[in-house]
Amino acid sequence: MKEIPLGVGVPSRLIDVCTSCHFVWFDRGEFEALPKLDARKPPGIKFSPEEIEALALERLAKVKDKQYDDETSPDHWWEILPALFGVPIEYNRTPLKHRPVATWLLAAVIVAVSIATFRNLTVVVKGWGLVPAEFGRHFGLTFVTSFFLHGGLIHLFGNLYYLIVFGDNTEDVLGKARYLFLISLASIAGDFAHILSNLGSTTPCVGASGGISGVLAYYCLRFPHARVGIIFWFRWFRIPVGGMFALWILLQIITAIQQSAGFGRVAVLAHLGGAAVGVLFWLFTRQSFSEAEERDVSAPK
Repeated sequence: MKEIPLGVGVPSRLIDVCTSCHFVWFDRGEFEALPKLDARKPPGIKFSPEEIEALALERLAKVKDKQYDDETSPDHWWEILPALFGVPIEYNRTPLKHRPVATWLLAAVIVAVSIATFRNLTVVVKGWGLVPAEFGRHFGLTFVTSFFLHGGLIHLFGNLYYLIVFGDNTEDVLGKARYLFLISLASIAGDFAHILSNLGSTTPCVGASGGISGVLAYYCLRFPHARVGIIFWFRWFRIPVGGMFALWILLQIITAIQQSAGFGRVAVLAHLGGAAVGVLFWLFTRQSFSEAEERDVSAPK
C-alpha cells in the first residue's frame, strides 16, 4: 500500500492505494470525512422543431435499415401463406395521406358482383363476358361487365389482392379521378390487346386483371424504393418492386409464348396491354408532381 494525497479539500489528507491492483482502502471514518461535491446535472440541450424532426427521421431510417438485416425470412409467419400462392408481400409501405375510398368501393363492387354470379357462373360468363369475335354485343357493354366477373374464388382473390395492396398508394398520389381513369383505360387497352390476338375466338374472357395490371405497373415505377417479399425455389427473398415487375413481365411473355403453342387459357396479352397503359400513364403524369412532393412520396419510409 502507498499513501497518496487526495488533492481535494484538506491538502494533508491521504488515502491508501494498492500499488499493484490500484484498489483504494479507506480507514474507519475516512470515506465519510471526504469533502462533498454538488452533483449538478449538465444543462439540458434545447432543439428546434426542425432539429427534432430530423433526429426522429434519422432514428426511423435506422430502424428501417435494421428491419432488413435478415432478408431471408418474412417478418411474420403468416406471410408465407399468401406467398405460397405466388402473391408478393409488401414491405416499407409509404404512409397514406388519404383514405383509399375508390379502391375500397371498387373492390367491394367486384366482390359483390362476382359472388352473386358464382351460382350460375357459366350462363353469366357466356352472356356477359367479353367475346373477341363478338366484342360489340350488348352495344359494347361487355367491356364493362367482364371487368366485374371472375371465374372462381382463386381468380377473384388474386385480382383483389393486387388491387388493394398496390391500388391504395396509387390512388393516394393520383387522386380518385385520375386513379379510376387509369384503371378504366388500362382495362380497355387490355381488352383490345386480347381481342386483336384472338379475333376469331368465341371464348368469353372475364376479370379485372387488365386494369389492375395498369395499377401494378404505375405503382412499381412511382414507388421504386418499395420492396416486396416472394418465395422462389422454396427460399424467401425481399426484392425491389422494380425487380418484381421485371419478373412479372417475363412470366407474361413466357406464358404468351406457351399460349401461341396451344397451352394455357389466361389472357396474358390483356395483362401486358394494361401494364403498357400504366407505364405510359406514369410517363405523362410524373411531370405534374413538384420536386418536394416527389421526395415526399417516393423516399423510403
